[in-house]
Amino acid sequence: MCSLVQKYNVPGPRYTSYPTVPYWNVKEFSGKKWSASVQRSFRVSNSKEGISLYIHLPFCENMCTFCGCHKRITKRHDVELPYIKSLLKEWSLYLDLLEEKPKVKELHLGGGTPTFFSPENLKLLINEIFKKADRAENYEFSFEGHPNNTTKEHLQALYDVGFKRVSYGVQDYNETVQKAINRVQPFENVANVTNWAIEIGYTSVVHDIIFGLPHQTMAHVAKTILKTKSLMPDRLAFYSYAHVPWLKGNGQRGYKDSDLPSPEEKRKQYEDGKNLLGYLGYEEVGMDHFALKTDSLYASSVEGRLHRNFMGYTASKTKLMIGLGASSISDSWYGFAQNVKSVEEYQHLVANNVIPIFKGHLLTKEDQVIRKHILNLMCNFETSWFNEEMFFADLPFVLDELNELERDGLIEITPRQLRVNEAGQPFIRNICMAFDRKLHERKPETRLFSMTI
Repeated sequence: MCSLVQKYNVPGPRYTSYPTVPYWNVKEFSGKKWSASVQRSFRVSNSKEGISLYIHLPFCENMCTFCGCHKRITKRHDVELPYIKSLLKEWSLYLDLLEEKPKVKELHLGGGTPTFFSPENLKLLINEIFKKADRAENYEFSFEGHPNNTTKEHLQALYDVGFKRVSYGVQDYNETVQKAINRVQPFENVANVTNWAIEIGYTSVVHDIIFGLPHQTMAHVAKTILKTKSLMPDRLAFYSYAHVPWLKGNGQRGYKDSDLPSPEEKRKQYEDGKNLLGYLGYEEVGMDHFALKTDSLYASSVEGRLHRNFMGYTASKTKLMIGLGASSISDSWYGFAQNVKSVEEYQHLVANNVIPIFKGHLLTKEDQVIRKHILNLMCNFETSWFNEEMFFADLPFVLDELNELERDGLIEITPRQLRVNEAGQPFIRNICMAFDRKLHERKPETRLFSMTI
């Protein structure tokens, strides 16, 4: 395994979209084309599956130095209501495009730190969203909570308006690691917010654990997982720290590169952590996600319904996902659009009745086919081209590029199908890269992505 890690540990995308953001064709994109794409998607999806909403709440009181999210550091809470007003105005601009009342299937509050906002303001935001929208059948609402500032009142307020899943960023319980990433939070805080959620009635509690952090050892990872055992969250995101300081400015400069585990050590943290999670009863789902058999993510994986988008893995799919807030990304299935990243510019644009996107991409027919292949691989570890609709001109070249991975025992290729072996699952990003024609057509001249392993 070590030699394969050395061989395949290269910079590569995490494939929450295809094409990936650096390869969007922004020259062919326009706000008018994006609006038409949203309307087309809504007509197809609303009555069948509903739509998804992602709402980006960018404010944090402190900078976590491992974080790659778009955020605004402030201790001023008077920013809450003006920002909510802007979110609701943006929502109204999208509602003006839609021909009927939307049914929201999935809603996720991300950040930043959503629990930076008061319980009253979060409840206000959701209630106002649904004055002009309905909840779809079997809807799923979730939010990201910081263990240090999530209160029982936060959990109750969001539960009252339909939230049943909460995700807590644990990262690692070792104090040295926590200090390096400026995220010091005792186990007791995580236990409190986890137990409160269960007591209130949340049906899914998620813990995020990261491997590959500065000063982190296998012993730290194992101890974190074993402490997690006592709480038994329904779902775990056990994922690799993406070290991209060249993209994130000073946010990831709180430690030296030499403080990070080597690629071999990092891979061992994942493999041993994965085995430990399996021993504790967690099943691996997709890439870097684990769930108990009672969780909806596991059920969707078994039933072939697992989906992946900018929110990560989800238990169901909607064609249309509208992103609200500064830096949010929307997905109409036929195209992507990203909002401006500056809070001030975002608020200025929506105040002037402008949907605040600044770049996007409209998918070609080939883009859509390749996207399906990459989704199949990321969600099911296999893809096929039995159907002519799944064939694209460069597929023979893709299969040639995959020959070496097949020789290394990571995949199996038949005339109409590709399957990823268990040994190949840690290299899924590398396998998807072979399908990524944009990446092959235009190799990046500077580092754009984190290492694949």
